[in-house]
Amino acid sequence: MSDVKKVVLAYSGGLDTSVIVKWLQETYNCEVVTFTADIGQGEEVEPARTKAQALGVKEIYIEDLREEFVRDYVYPMFRANTIYEGEYLLGTSIARPLIAKRLIEIANETGADAISHGATGKGNDQVRFELGGYALKPGVKVIAPWREWDLTSREKLMAYCEEHKIPVDFANKKKKSPYSMDANLLHISYEGGILEDPWAEAEDDMWRWSVSPEAAPDTPTYVELTYEKGDIVAVDGEPLKAHEVLEKLNKLGGDNGIGRLDIVENRYVGMKSRGCYETPGGTIMLRAHRAIESLTLDREEAHLKDQLMPKYAEVIYNGYWWSPERRMLQAAIDETQKNVSGVVRMKLYKGNATVVGRKSDESLFDESIATFEDDAGAYNQKDAEGFIKLNALRLRIAAGKGRKQS
Repeated sequence: MSDVKKVVLAYSGGLDTSVIVKWLQETYNCEVVTFTADIGQGEEVEPARTKAQALGVKEIYIEDLREEFVRDYVYPMFRANTIYEGEYLLGTSIARPLIAKRLIEIANETGADAISHGATGKGNDQVRFELGGYALKPGVKVIAPWREWDLTSREKLMAYCEEHKIPVDFANKKKKSPYSMDANLLHISYEGGILEDPWAEAEDDMWRWSVSPEAAPDTPTYVELTYEKGDIVAVDGEPLKAHEVLEKLNKLGGDNGIGRLDIVENRYVGMKSRGCYETPGGTIMLRAHRAIESLTLDREEAHLKDQLMPKYAEVIYNGYWWSPERRMLQAAIDETQKNVSGVVRMKLYKGNATVVGRKSDESLFDESIATFEDDAGAYNQKDAEGFIKLNALRLRIAAGKGRKQS
């Protein structure tokens, strides 16, 4: 007899999670609560209600979390200029802590004993969901069907659906999708299919959000981004909510062929994985944020922040959003953003997002000192001689002792 009476499932309404609903009901003889989050995946989420009802689900949560996702997760991450392994903008990683938080909150609201997800035993998402769950509710039971059942192929899943009369689109049951995709407002990812060969070039019709750089307009698009304390608050002078900013930049970036990425990354579980990503708005945001920081941050502050970033990225990628180290790093990063306000002008053209202007009332750029023209005594060039000699002192001493310098 199972000790699980009720479980909250992260439910997309797709094949895998529809099977999981029935499997949980049969295997654990429990009540299933479904939770479907709209985080900007670009598909209607309301049909998940009908599908869940057809499976006998009584408690159904469908929530629009787009603003919370961008405001409380994407924006804080971009304050750090976060990229994993020099390339990946962490589009999938940053969505998981929000979903984990809501799973736990719904479990508490409904009196559920457990949470469940559809992540496989090979990927990072199982780690992210479960680390979040345990951090927010230490005694929660987590059910990960892909680590328990024997439904290890799409064919077995489809057979299970037919046997149990699970309502899926059987008209397309023989049409295997070539890619495993995950989307939210920050990005869309592609894995599987021909991408499992790192030498194979991705097919151009795979991409959903962007045109190829070659097919992008021959005329550049200019956009101005207004920052307040490290976050974009307006686009071309129009005040927008956080999720509206990202929606607008995704459209502008995608139309200009910006944000495509093809990488091989190191998963936390130990294997390498090849994936393709589209992050048009995020790519623009990253370049623009670094531009406004270049004006407003002190040199040592900026350099120390850059040293912290790889660790911060690793923490998020590996699923430790709810950890003390992430909170510590976030506090340090957010402290640097108090004066990161101003406007950045971007030129979007055939796959490139180029900074072409930046201005700020908090700027530390002093034109009277930096000028190549007459600075009217603002900077005494003779001061550089002593500065250089002091910094060369240890090198001169070592050389005088005959220390090898090459």
